[in-house]
Amino acid sequence: MVNFAQDYTLYVDGACRGNPGIGGWGVLIIDAQANKQELFGGEADTTNNRMELTAAIEGIKASPKDAHLVIYTDSSYVQKGITEWITGWKAKNWKNVKNPDLWQKLDALCENRNIDWHWIKGHAGHEGNEAADRLANLGADSATKKKLSSDTGNNMNSENTKSETTQDWLLDDPFGLDETPEEDLLESEILSETVTDNTLSTDAQEKLEAPMIATIQSNHSTVIEPALAEFIKITDTTNPQHGERLLILDTETTGFYYQDGDRIIEVGAIEMINRRLTGSSIHIYINPQKKVGESENIHGLSDEFLADKPKFKQIATVLFDYLKGAEIVAHNATFDMNFLDAEFDRAGFGKLSSVCSVTDTLLLAKRKHPGQKNSLDALVRRYDIPARDRTFHGALLDAEILSDVYLAMTGGQVSLDIDESNYTSESSEQQAKRLSIEIDIPLILPHPEELQAHENWMQKFEEKNQQPCLFAQAMNSEN
Repeated sequence: MVNFAQDYTLYVDGACRGNPGIGGWGVLIIDAQANKQELFGGEADTTNNRMELTAAIEGIKASPKDAHLVIYTDSSYVQKGITEWITGWKAKNWKNVKNPDLWQKLDALCENRNIDWHWIKGHAGHEGNEAADRLANLGADSATKKKLSSDTGNNMNSENTKSETTQDWLLDDPFGLDETPEEDLLESEILSETVTDNTLSTDAQEKLEAPMIATIQSNHSTVIEPALAEFIKITDTTNPQHGERLLILDTETTGFYYQDGDRIIEVGAIEMINRRLTGSSIHIYINPQKKVGESENIHGLSDEFLADKPKFKQIATVLFDYLKGAEIVAHNATFDMNFLDAEFDRAGFGKLSSVCSVTDTLLLAKRKHPGQKNSLDALVRRYDIPARDRTFHGALLDAEILSDVYLAMTGGQVSLDIDESNYTSESSEQQAKRLSIEIDIPLILPHPEELQAHENWMQKFEEKNQQPCLFAQAMNSEN
């Protein structure tokens, strides 16, 4: 008799040959007595993410409802989606969420169950994960055979159709050679969703595909291949400063989820050193190779506008050289850095976060104003930042606004004036017109018992060391 009140370990995985394409899912279930159950299946037209989700769904469905499930997946999309992102998705009624049908099934299955989710690196030799991967490929094999059989049946009346079909081991792909590695999934999904009316002329395409020659100078001016010069806007430093570079940065994207193939369409960053804007900035529009969809309502950038813009890989060298080594300051920086890391990783540069430090102004705001709204718009109102037209979000405009907010939150003067030499020539009346932030720092005095405890401690220190402590020395010098 099986004891259902026990631990079950599940290894789940998905595979897709082409994305979208023929896919399969696989599940290895191991109960407390080390009994194993293997499940797999496939679909003729699907995506890798759908197969990863289906594997998790089928694995849970096949497990006892009162068992404690420990699930291992090599898909961060599944693991983070069910443990972190799903609350927000449900709050917005699944708007703009991809694969909502499967996420809703998974959410319903997880209700009132005891489940621990774990991410595990794929193709790293882990026995359970390799077994699930093998099963997923078996599922894809079964879908391949069904598709071949269906195609053959549909073409029986064709003059060129043979009466019998011979098994083609390359189509069956027994070694999983056609499976798309997880790190390539985003790129393959995007290529499959390329905007058809974004086709460039042959001459324009050849120019954009040509090797790019770019050299970032010490003042961040750049020499860019002529075909790209009109798309990459870098302004020179007009107010040189010496110190650590801060880059106030913002991005616009086709959606919220880089894991689902959403891409960057605009990047804007302005340089700040010693709490002074240097005048240097970078601004780029990017062809995301997919439709912008409903995100156009936020940023106002249409498919037609982005059609002739360069792809991220073509501007990656210039952007990476401009950003690397700086401290990136962004509002909800996790969002921007995840997208930038994914884009640079895909372009072969590695993760931007490995060569930059990051400051998140949203976290700063939450610490400073707990329990209050801390969106960029809310902070602009709270700190009386000069209003700007934000009918549409723009990366460079939001970066400029954020620079004001950052200075205000960190206690400095708020000003977008760049030429430092103008500061000394201004009259006192002009300087009085500058927007400044008055911050009242509370003075907290110690209680009498705290003072007495401190006195007792200093006395014990002096008795033990035969000399007064630094506190006592400082107090004596003041007196």
